[in-house]
Amino acid sequence: MKGIVVFSGSAHPALADEICTNLGIERSGVNISRFSNDCLQAQLLANCRQRDVYIVQPLVPPTQEHLMELLLMVDAARGASAQQITAVMPHYAYARSDKKDASRISLGGRLVADLLTTAGVDRVLTMALHAPQVHGFFSVPVDHLTALGVIADHYRGRDLTNYVVVSPDLGNAKQATLLARLLNLPVAAGSKQRLADDRVVIDSIVGDVAGKNAIVLDDEIATGGSIMEIVNRLGDFGCGEVSVACTHGLFTGNAVGKLTSSDRIFEVVSTNTVPAPADFPGLTQLSIAELFADAIARIHTGRSVSKLFNGVDPAYAPPPELPEGLF
Repeated sequence: MKGIVVFSGSAHPALADEICTNLGIERSGVNISRFSNDCLQAQLLANCRQRDVYIVQPLVPPTQEHLMELLLMVDAARGASAQQITAVMPHYAYARSDKKDASRISLGGRLVADLLTTAGVDRVLTMALHAPQVHGFFSVPVDHLTALGVIADHYRGRDLTNYVVVSPDLGNAKQATLLARLLNLPVAAGSKQRLADDRVVIDSIVGDVAGKNAIVLDDEIATGGSIMEIVNRLGDFGCGEVSVACTHGLFTGNAVGKLTSSDRIFEVVSTNTVPAPADFPGLTQLSIAELFADAIARIHTGRSVSKLFNGVDPAYAPPPELPEGLF
């Protein structure tokens, strides 16, 4: 991996170290300082000139602080004559601000994408964006990874007889369907209506869940409101025990208390795109560091990133071969 330099902000240095271990390199240092007027300053402590620079920084709380760190590090790398700058954001928090669903409302997902490009980002490497259209907010190339293969590997080898994969809402039903195919299971989805950021109502479930156990899959768990609502509705429809799985386990507010107090949930699984909360000892965290390291290595050497997901997501499958003589 000659020519690669990896930096990290303060959001998730442990993940950056794990990615570097998989790449066989050392993480380069960054000095983040704060002036007396509360302004931040970033200094990169390694040579960037004509190097392929990767800056690892998921946007997790305090999100605005970590976003500003990322922008300053990108600006520093650009000023240091980096050949290419890739923002490695395992979790892009502003992806939830993706549509104009109220009068005079901001579109944070697009605005932050523009800020990153203006700062000097040449490429973005991320995972499990909240909505597919967010990919199009960026004017630079985006490599969009999926954790479905890692999550499926966690469940393989178990006796999944009489299990069903469940999505809390119809919007995430495609991802639940992909996981169900990988595990050879049926799929179901809730019909969700969001009343507030931490309050949802699920009035029905599409699919057969009666008498079955469930793997509830969501892209992100923040307050845990959607998960608790779907778990309660599954109980109403005669479903048994529940394993909860997600890519981004933020677990904000009282989410840990909600999930650990439910007698229906026997397991909570997330990846390490964001740091695990210290007060969630029963959490099973799956590493996606090797996946990000493989993607970085492929980007650096000009190889296909999509081949990482052959057999996982049909969207990444190679095009079918055309019959000879067709043209």
